[in-house]
Amino acid sequence: MNIKWRKSTRSEDHGNCVELAALPNAIALRDSQAPDGGHLTLTPHAFATLVHRLKEDTHTWFYAR
Repeated sequence: MNIKWRKSTRSEDHGNCVELAALPNAIALRDSQAPDGGHLTLTPHAFATLVHRLKEDTHTWFYAR
């Protein structure tokens, strides 16, 4: 399967972006700095929930450690 990865047009050229790919029945996410490091695969519902939480929350539920 040839996966077409995309990043936001609002991304800058620093290379630290999240890339997305539409798969059959799923959305894949990966780190643009480590494209061969694997990816997360979410159902469309789980992806929509993630985006909703990121937009509505002040990120108090998630901290990179």
